[in-house]
Amino acid sequence: MHLYKDWAAIIPMANEEEDFHPFTDLLADVMTALGTGKIYFIIDNVSKDKTLEYAQALQAEDPRFEAVWAPENRSVVDAYWKGFQVAYDNNHELIIEMDAGMSHDPRALPMFLRVLNEGNECAFGSRFINGGSMGDSPFKRRTLSKTGTTLANILLGTKLRDMTSGYQGFHRDVIGKLLQYPLKSKGHFYQTEIRYLLRKRRIFEVPIHYQAPSPRVSSSSVKNAYKTLFQYFLMRLSGNRPTV
Repeated sequence: MHLYKDWAAIIPMANEEEDFHPFTDLLADVMTALGTGKIYFIIDNVSKDKTLEYAQALQAEDPRFEAVWAPENRSVVDAYWKGFQVAYDNNHELIIEMDAGMSHDPRALPMFLRVLNEGNECAFGSRFINGGSMGDSPFKRRTLSKTGTTLANILLGTKLRDMTSGYQGFHRDVIGKLLQYPLKSKGHFYQTEIRYLLRKRRIFEVPIHYQAPSPRVSSSSVKNAYKTLFQYFLMRLSGNRPTV
């Protein structure tokens, strides 16, 4: 049974050689069960191992997968945006964003597609609702995610249970609007920023199980997150609350 006639997932990849085949094998199984779907791997100069080579080989074997080489990327946000642009330009009706490295489970894809097919414009993965979890994530990562969610909800007036997850899906028109908006984030706070910008859309939170690939979150990324958060907070105080 096809949950939707045309969907795509965009997956930034960097140094995924070790988990590449287990991850893509699972993706292929899920897509076969769904009977539809397209995967775009976004790869840039951050990747130093055989990730690009593996992705190109998979593309040659299975047209459901496509390797997108993007050496112009300068940040993780550029990688996500490149993927969104490619999927949007190829007219996919539903666009899912997820991470590689087995941190996001491909078996959750049918749930995201079902939610989006039921009239919701945005489906946001949540680790902090019933059915969600952070697996064996380090204490520091758990604390950062929960603190970030609480602080964002207080300062921005949002009400989501998880404001920092990166597993999410959108209707094509939402992506079209996002691509026109000048994001302030340069790092992973981008996830929180778009949740804030899309707060007036029809939103549903989907429980996900997250397996953190590493405990490291760069200090520059944290600093950019706080800077961007307070920029939006000050805009809120002045009555300027942008939406997409």
